[in-house]
Order: sequence, then structure tokens, then C-alpha cells
Amino acid sequence: MFWRMIWRTLARQKSKMLMIAFTVILGVSLSTAMMNVMLGVGDKVNRELKVYGANITVRHKDAALMNDLYGLSEGLGVTDKFLYEEDVLKLKTIFWGFNIIDFAPMIDGRARVNGGEEVPLLGAWVQKHAVLNTGEEIDTGLRPLRNWWQIDMKGDWLGEDDDGFVMVGGALAERLQIGVGGELTLTHNGAAKKVTVKGIFNDGGAADGQIVGTLKMVQELMSLPGKVSRLEVSALTTPDNDLARKAAQDPRSLSPEEYETWYCTAYVSAICHQIQEVVRDGVAKPVRQVAESEGTILNKTTLLMILITILSSIGSALAISNLITASVIERSQELGLLKALGAHNYQIVLLVLVEVMMTSLFGGALGYFLGIGFAQIIGQTVFGSSIEIARLVIVIVAVILFFVTLFGSIPAIRYLLNLKPTEVLHGK
Repeated sequence: MFWRMIWRTLARQKSKMLMIAFTVILGVSLSTAMMNVMLGVGDKVNRELKVYGANITVRHKDAALMNDLYGLSEGLGVTDKFLYEEDVLKLKTIFWGFNIIDFAPMIDGRARVNGGEEVPLLGAWVQKHAVLNTGEEIDTGLRPLRNWWQIDMKGDWLGEDDDGFVMVGGALAERLQIGVGGELTLTHNGAAKKVTVKGIFNDGGAADGQIVGTLKMVQELMSLPGKVSRLEVSALTTPDNDLARKAAQDPRSLSPEEYETWYCTAYVSAICHQIQEVVRDGVAKPVRQVAESEGTILNKTTLLMILITILSSIGSALAISNLITASVIERSQELGLLKALGAHNYQIVLLVLVEVMMTSLFGGALGYFLGIGFAQIIGQTVFGSSIEIARLVIVIVAVILFFVTLFGSIPAIRYLLNLKPTEVLHGK
């Protein structure tokens, strides 16, 4: 009897039920899309932000100390302290090695050009292909870390074996009046190296007055084989919270449980700590301006999506409330007759709630799959890749749908509880 009444009501009120289902479809699809994007967007946003360069630098502990205490970036105690090139690939062996997407060892020096002006000289892995002990192959170097150089690059980037070539900053090239294909003689402490200009770049900063060569070439010129001044690392990180800030001050202050949580989360301080474990004499420090900007953008992106989900849920609840109330008012004589025949309030409320819940369930199922489609469109349009579907979203959407439908039904339930059979049956 109960279910026969449900089915007949759904069939008789199908236009209004379809409107309720359509409202639910819109709300659930938007919530599903936003939550899937929110849960899967962290790494994608982080990768987009990698175009702004490295967010971690590693230097010799003594050079880092001199920089911290006296702000020195060159001179004794800084430029004569080196890390080991053979430690560089160990970065990919740490717990969060998968999150380290680009890195490059660099050596800083100065060289006299054509026997005249002395200019800054940077040696680096510009484009490096390496095979790890695990068999994994990686491509890294300065090129992905200086992604913005490509816009104004004249000529080409240095290749892995271009030890006879250099790249010259735009300001220096103009001052030396040299272009792509020109030849330079670099001298350092009596050693000389003749090189050809392969590319001219514009950095917009101090690097415009610099010459960039391969790490091997600069090490040979400076008689420092196997030595590097610093490492620049670009890593995917999780925005800092109170635990990360506490650990950044002193990891030893953490309890064993807190330490395990911090160590196994991709906080920039945890990644720096793990880098120091594999780089001899190295001190890894986050580039705070870059790391904090990434965290801020990620937090704001997540907050925006949560707000959209909440607002769409509220909008759905209001629309459902109006539709259900209108439907109940339209059926007031039918429901009043049920009361007159002896039906209790809870039985009539249960009847209406089951009708609405079934309609919402139908709309919610369609809205969920539509939302997955929206999430993929957002992923392909914004990030150029698909969004991984999170099963957790099904549970969250189901809970939201239940409460949105329940709260949306409250005005109609109140109307039913106050419904007087004698009045509605007399047409009042």
C-alpha cells in the first residue's frame, strides 16, 4: 500500500519531481566536480607553479652559515666551500624523491673574457639525462628550472656534452657586442678555454650579466673536478601547518608520533631534512618566497572550491525547499484526506520524505556522473591532464545530498504538521 502510493504520486507529480531531480543534478554535479578537482589539484597546481623556479637550495653548511650570519654570498668561507657532484643523484633516493621533479648542481666562479673584463661564470647541468641505481631514468637540469628563459632565448640551450659552448646573458652579450656563433676566450687563474656562444638569454635579473657553461667545462677551467657550489631543487610540497612550522624550528622538539607524521608528509621542511641526510655537509633551505607563495595559492584554491561546494549545496537546498513546499501545498487536499482517514503525522511526513529522497537519489546518481565529466573537462582545459577520481567523494556527496534534501524538506514538513483536514477539505 505504502509503496503503491509512492509510485503513483511520483508518476502523477512527475513534472515537479523531475524539477527536483534536475536541481539535485546541478548541485551534485558541481559539488562532485569541485571536490574531485580539489582532492586531485594539489600536485597539478604545484607543477604549474614550478615555472617560477626552485623552491629549495642546498649549500655547504659553512657557506650557509656565513650567509645567515653576515649575508655573504661570495668571498672566503663561501666560494671555497663545496658540495660533491657525486651526491647529487642521491636526491632521488630520499623518501620524498618522487616529489623532487627538477634539480641542478651549480658551481659559481668568475672568468676574464678575451683577456679583458672579469664576469660571473656559472657552470651547471643544463640538460642532464641520468640513470639511477634503481634503473629509473631522469631528465633534469637548469633548463626546466629557468623555464622563463625560453621566451627570450636566441640561439639554443646547451646540450649535455656542449663543453665547448656557453650561453651568455643578454646584458653581457650587448656589452661585449657578441651574438650567437661568436667566440670567447675564458681565463681563470692562468687556465684558458675557448668557447662558442650557443645561446643568449634574458633573465630580467643579475643573470643577464653572466656566462653559463656546462658543469664539467667550468669545473675544469677552475680546477675543481667533482665540486659544486650549490644545488637548486624544485619539489612538490604540501602547504605548511602548525606541525610543519614547529618542525622547521627544531625537529627534535616533536614527539615520536608527530615526527613520523611530519617526516611522511611532503612539507618543505621535511624534504629539506631528508636532503641533508644524503648530501654530505649540505644544508637545505626553502626559498621562502617561492614555497610560501605556492602554499598560499594552494590554500586559496582549495578554499575557493570549498566555498563553491557550500554555496551550490545551499542553493540546491533552497530550490528543493521551494519545489517540495509547492508540491505539498498543491496536494494539501489529498494529504488532508489521509489525515481525516486516520493517518498519523509521522506517516504522512514519511511518505513525503521517501518520495523526495527517492527523487534526490535518482538525481544524485546522474549528477555524480555528470560531475565526473565536469572534473575531467576542468582537468584537460586547465592542467592538460585528467583528474583522478576520488572514491571519498562518493561518501561526501551522499552525506551532503542527504542533509540538503532533509533541510530542504523542513518547510514542507512544518506545513504538513500544521495541516488541518477540516480546513483543506472545505477548500480553505
